[in-house]
Amino acid sequence: RPPRSTPLYSSAASDVYKRQTNKIGIDPNWTWDDDFIFSQAIKADNTVYISGQVALDENGNVVGQDDMKAQTQQVFKNIETILEKCKSSLADIVKITIFTTDMSRLAETHEVRAKLLSEPAPASTAVEVKALMLPQLLIEIEAVALIKD
Repeated sequence: RPPRSTPLYSSAASDVYKRQTNKIGIDPNWTWDDDFIFSQAIKADNTVYISGQVALDENGNVVGQDDMKAQTQQVFKNIETILEKCKSSLADIVKITIFTTDMSRLAETHEVRAKLLSEPAPASTAVEVKALMLPQLLIEIEAVALIKD
């Protein structure tokens, strides 16, 4: 452990350690997720961390079976619903992570997101996975966005 005289223990660093983060769970009021043991999003200070969203409508029905574009549109609709509860928008997304069951169809996702996300495009990662929570789902996207002051 470094002595307290090192820069790690400066008064500025001490203030950072003392600061408490305002962490709030965000509930989009979808009934299908009531039994889940996670938050659809967490608002922490000026940032929203959105759990992976899939192509389920507000009633829990799969949208766009075997249609990557329709599923991507529904995913972003779900993300937008969550962001609106935080006084944020799709334009405020700074990072997305895409999980897809078929990387060869990622271009279809890019077509949709190019219409919805503003420049500069958010930092992005895409990962191919064997399966998602339901066999009809092709894509899941998690996002991080900033909250307007």
